[in-house]
Amino acid sequence: MKENGRKHGALSPCAACKLLRRRCAPDCVFAPYFPADEPQKFASVHKVFGASNVNKMLQELPEHQRSDAVSSMVYEANARVRDPVYGCVGAISSLQRQVDSLQTQLALAQAEVVRMRMQQFGSTSSSKPGTSSAENLPPHHQSKAFFCVDMVDQGNMAESLWSY
Repeated sequence: MKENGRKHGALSPCAACKLLRRRCAPDCVFAPYFPADEPQKFASVHKVFGASNVNKMLQELPEHQRSDAVSSMVYEANARVRDPVYGCVGAISSLQRQVDSLQTQLALAQAEVVRMRMQQFGSTSSSKPGTSSAENLPPHHQSKAFFCVDMVDQGNMAESLWSY
C-alpha cells in the first residue's frame, strides 16, 4: 500500500529527492506530487523551474491547491522542453490557428450547402420576374443563406489575434 508516493515500511525516496540525491524526509513537500515511479515528471519540472523555486511555490500554496499547481508546472515544463521559446503559448497559438482555419472551412461548406439548396430550389420552382433566388426560398432558408454568406465574408476578412 502506498501513502504519499512511498511504500509503508520502506523509505523509498520520491522522484525529486532521488534526482536531487538527498534523503527523503517523512514531511517532504515533493513526495505527494512526484512519486518515485514517475521520475520524468520531476525531471522536466526541475529542468525548467528549478527545485528551489518549485519548493517555494508549493510551500506558499495551501495544500488543497498544490496538486493543481504541480499539474500546471508539469504541463508548462513539458511544453517548454518541446518549445523552449514559446512553451504553452506556442501550443495555444497553434491550436487557435487550427480553430480559425476550421471555422472558415465550416463557414465555406455551409455557404456552399445553402448555395446548392438555392440552386436546387430555383430550378424546381418557377422564378417570379424581378426577384432574387434567395427571395424564392422559404423564410427559414432565406435568413440562413444570408447568415452563411456573412460568416464567409467575416471569416475571410478577420485575422485572429493569436495568428501573429
